[in-house]
Amino acid sequence: MDLVIDIGNTLQKLAVFSEKSVLLDFFSEKNLSISLLETLFSQYPIKHTIVSSVREDDDLVLHWLENNTQLIRFTPSCRLPIRIKYATPETLGTDRIANAVGANALYPNKNVLSIMAGTCLVTDFVNDKGEYLGGSISPGVRMRFQALSQFTAHLPFIEPENIDFFIGDNTKNSILAGVMNGIVQEINGIIRQYSRHYSQLKVILSGGDAELLQNSIKKRIFAAQNPVLLGLHKILRLNASKS
Repeated sequence: MDLVIDIGNTLQKLAVFSEKSVLLDFFSEKNLSISLLETLFSQYPIKHTIVSSVREDDDLVLHWLENNTQLIRFTPSCRLPIRIKYATPETLGTDRIANAVGANALYPNKNVLSIMAGTCLVTDFVNDKGEYLGGSISPGVRMRFQALSQFTAHLPFIEPENIDFFIGDNTKNSILAGVMNGIVQEINGIIRQYSRHYSQLKVILSGGDAELLQNSIKKRIFAAQNPVLLGLHKILRLNASKS
């Protein structure tokens, strides 16, 4: 069995896969500890692990993984099942590469736009030739609410919520109308742009705020639990030794 670890800006996501990419277990934690790994390894016969991180690595955890499994630290130098056409691949986050690989695995030989609605709103596009062309990065839902509160003198922080109006009749509703309708219009606009240039476009939506947004997206989408984890597992399988 294989362990996939995705260390993000907010949460650490862990998933156990079979060698054939069947998801067996998934959970997320605020902090990754050796005791947590010991419990997990006592439950599953894990042989290979891949770690992707957008933050500074925990050397103690990595050292424990190196001693107890074949560890792959995901870097842009790892072999990939897609071709990277990004102009500056050295600046490309490993989470975005994994997201693109996962999207391609879900829809091979298709034009796929994968949208991650998390800390940031991130889009990644893979064409029907298996080429990753890039995408976009903008503030996520909560970051937009936080920015209004932090960079103004009197606007309050508002918790995100689904709304069915576009005119705010008080300050709270005005902020909700601006942020929620704004990000939905942004997503729908991005999808329209890609659809004009790429036929039979497939759209994937994932991330912590996917449920908050999915009913407002006009195009039919596939709500994926986590294409990044699937992508990391595909990369692990490509780079793991046969021993």
